[in-house]
Amino acid sequence: MQNRLKLFFFFVSAIVLFSSCSKDVEEYNKPAIYWYGKIISSISDGNIDKADDYYSSLQGEHIGSPLLPEATMILAIAHMYEEEYLLSEHFLDEYIKRYANENEREFAEFLKIKAKYLSLPNPRRDQVLIQDAIKAAEAFKRNYPGSDYYALVDSMLTKLYLSEAALNETIASLYDRVDKYKSAQYYRDIKPEPWIKWDEIDKANSPWYREWFEGDGTASWYGFMIPETQSVVSRNSVQENNSTK
Repeated sequence: MQNRLKLFFFFVSAIVLFSSCSKDVEEYNKPAIYWYGKIISSISDGNIDKADDYYSSLQGEHIGSPLLPEATMILAIAHMYEEEYLLSEHFLDEYIKRYANENEREFAEFLKIKAKYLSLPNPRRDQVLIQDAIKAAEAFKRNYPGSDYYALVDSMLTKLYLSEAALNETIASLYDRVDKYKSAQYYRDIKPEPWIKWDEIDKANSPWYREWFEGDGTASWYGFMIPETQSVVSRNSVQENNSTK
């Protein structure tokens, strides 16, 4: 009798499980407001991936729905809140390309710059992303000189210039270690904005827990263990008695 009860409960659980799964799989041909509501409720529950799935259903079944622009912007902001900046940019690009008028485009372009800026917690790690963010911010200032977001973009751009300079100094220090002094000087000579008084800029300090493993950008914590020998990394290593170094 006990075994029969266990078998009965097993079958009931299996039926409930498979019926719930099939419900998700077979959910289709719904009105636009249904998918929109599912997107909002999924975001409220913190399930952004599910919200993306419902967005695909809304877009696929109701390509001309007036709810799509708002749903696209909501997902862009939700992904930015979750620090998923690449996905945020994806939805912002979709919004700009398909739905935005001139005023809405300005706001979306501002959010794209903000997403790029926020995705750079450690500027020493991504040279291309810094350069892309700088280009986007400079383009925004040219295209929207009277924007309400101009001052915010200008502030982010200034910090991006400083981040790029810090990264260039880090790269120059790495070239110094392998005796490539001309390459090091090239990166030290890059000063994109003459109005910045570079001699007065204080170097940013890494948190102690990260500096243990990464060093300060000019040297590593394990540097004392490396013998003071001529570098063999570069074929163009310069000897100490070479006056052209």
